[in-house]
Formats: sequence, C-alpha cells, structure tokens
Amino acid sequence: MSSSLRRARGRAIGLTATAAAFTLVLAGCSSDDDGSPADDGAQESADGGQAAEEGAFPVSIESALGTAEITEQPERVVTLGQGSAETAIALGHTPVGIESYEWGSDDTGYLPWIHEAVTEAGDELPTQFAGAEDIDFEAIIELEPDVILAPWSGVTEEQYEILSDIAPTVAYPDLPWSTDWDQQIEIIAQALGQPEEGQALIDGIETQFAEAAETRPEYADVTFSYIYTSGPGTLGVFLPDEQRVRMLSSLGLTVDPVVETFEETEGTDSALIGLENADQLADSDLLFTFYTDEQTRQEIEAQPLYASIPAVERGGIVSSDDTSFVTASSIINPLTVPWVIDRYLPIIDEAVTTIG
Repeated sequence: MSSSLRRARGRAIGLTATAAAFTLVLAGCSSDDDGSPADDGAQESADGGQAAEEGAFPVSIESALGTAEITEQPERVVTLGQGSAETAIALGHTPVGIESYEWGSDDTGYLPWIHEAVTEAGDELPTQFAGAEDIDFEAIIELEPDVILAPWSGVTEEQYEILSDIAPTVAYPDLPWSTDWDQQIEIIAQALGQPEEGQALIDGIETQFAEAAETRPEYADVTFSYIYTSGPGTLGVFLPDEQRVRMLSSLGLTVDPVVETFEETEGTDSALIGLENADQLADSDLLFTFYTDEQTRQEIEAQPLYASIPAVERGGIVSSDDTSFVTASSIINPLTVPWVIDRYLPIIDEAVTTIG
C-alpha cells in the first residue's frame, strides 16, 4: 500500500459524520448520436474502457475544493454523488466503486439503469459503499482508485482533503449539488480523456429530448411547477435550472413564470416559499412532486392550504411512489434519459387531461 493510502486510511478512521438522506433526495436528493454507450468496435484502453483521445493527458481539473492532476487515463474509477457513474459507464469505463443510493435502487440493490447497462456490457458490477455525510473511506481505499469523480455531489472540504490523499479527486466547480448536467458530462469526459465523446453524449441527450418534445406539441401550452416538502407546513419549489425541472422543460412543458420570482436557497437550485405562499402557484397547470414515504404524503395532502392549490384540486399533480423512477427523473445523464422518457410521457399525458 502506498504512503498516501496509508495516510488516508489513518485519517479516515478518525472521521465521523451523520447521514442526510433527505438532502440527497433534494439534491438530487462514448456514445452514438442517441446517447447510448459506445459501439463495441471502438478502440479500448487497458482496462477495457474506451481509449483516451490524443493529447488528453496530462490534465489538470480545477474545482471549488482543489485541483485534480491526472497524468494518464484512469483505469480504476470511483464515483461519488449522482450522475458520475452513469457518464463513466456511457464513456466505456465501468467504475470499480460507486456511492450507494438505496432509496432509488430496485431489488438488485442497484439503480436499475446502472445494473442494466453494466450487465449488458458484460462487466462486473461496481462495489457499492456509503457516501453523503458518512463516506466509507476505508472501502474507497480498498478499491485503489486512479481517480475519484464527484462533480455533482455534496463532498465537504474535509472529505475532499481525505479523498485527494487517496487519488486525484474531481469535485464541483462552484457550489455543492449545483453543477449543470452537461457541465458534469464535460468534466467527467475530460477526466477520462474523452472530451469529444463527452460532447457526443451531450448532443445525444439533447436529441432525445427534442425528438420526444416533437411528439407532444401540446405540452408547449402547459405550465408547471416542481414542488417539494420536508414535512407539514413546508413548501419549496425547484428552479428552472434544477435537473428535474430541466428534464420536464426539455420535454416541451413550460415552467410557470412565477418560479422565476422566487429567491434561491443558496446551493440548492430551489426556493423555500413556505406553505402560506401556496396560492402563488395558482397559475401552474400541473404540479410535479415526490414524497419520501406514504405517511408524509398523507400528512402533506391533508393540509387545507396544500389541497386548495388549483392543480391539486383538479388532480393535476404528478407524483410517483416508484423511488427508482423518482430518482431517474431527477438527474439528467446518458443512462437516465432513455430510461425515463418512455415512462414519463404517459404519466404526463394523463395529468394534462385534467386541465380545463
């Protein structure tokens, strides 16, 4: 074991933290033209992934927490946060380890689109480990990564310091959980030495959205807000650049203009407006939301102010109890978009019929 791994192991043992499941839900919280993984005939690197583009290394990637110096194409990739694993897989590099996300996983123990893509590629499923505020540094050390990808995550400065002792760590460019979906792909593609293939993934996602929107021209006249609650008496609204909102607007729906007037809660791409301001959503044709559990759902829907929102009154609220779907529809990346679109459109179609 290298001296840096021994040093990181010693520091990781002494680190303690608490879990933040709702924060994860809230946060969040090489391809062909359609955004699917690269063709089997593409040139492969030593680890079976796609080879780096000429002149891609060495590369320095700056983040809000530090600079990752990557001297050659990584073979052993570890990911934290959301979306990084999917992009790495789409670029031909199945990670050796990924942060677990139990709330959105299916009976395989993995997020279904990750399980499907890795299984179809014939690769070994990544080791899963605890993340968020309680990162399992010991598990990461055992994986001996060449790079740690976390551009859309909540990694703290203290955590980053430990992670960067283990391997070059790519964090977020500005604030936690605030990286745009296409920026995330660009960063990961740069770290893996495949910037052109990363751009192809972005183009493929935009094409998939555009083609879906063309099948639903009526969506352009439908306004929506994407709301959330953390318990009775609370009400928040996701802002237009937040990924789950961007997914819906990319499918052709129109964000209710009132959303632009709400003040952002720093670092969240959302605004806490309070249930007392529920009437400000009166002009939203549809409301999208999720609930952390059935008990919370019942408590929220029993509140008179909540129930009096016009979209709620007429049944124009879109919510799923499928945690895998809620997770996938909250993050835009090369694996979630094709997995979500065909599932989302029928749900939206049904909600549109409630509009008078």
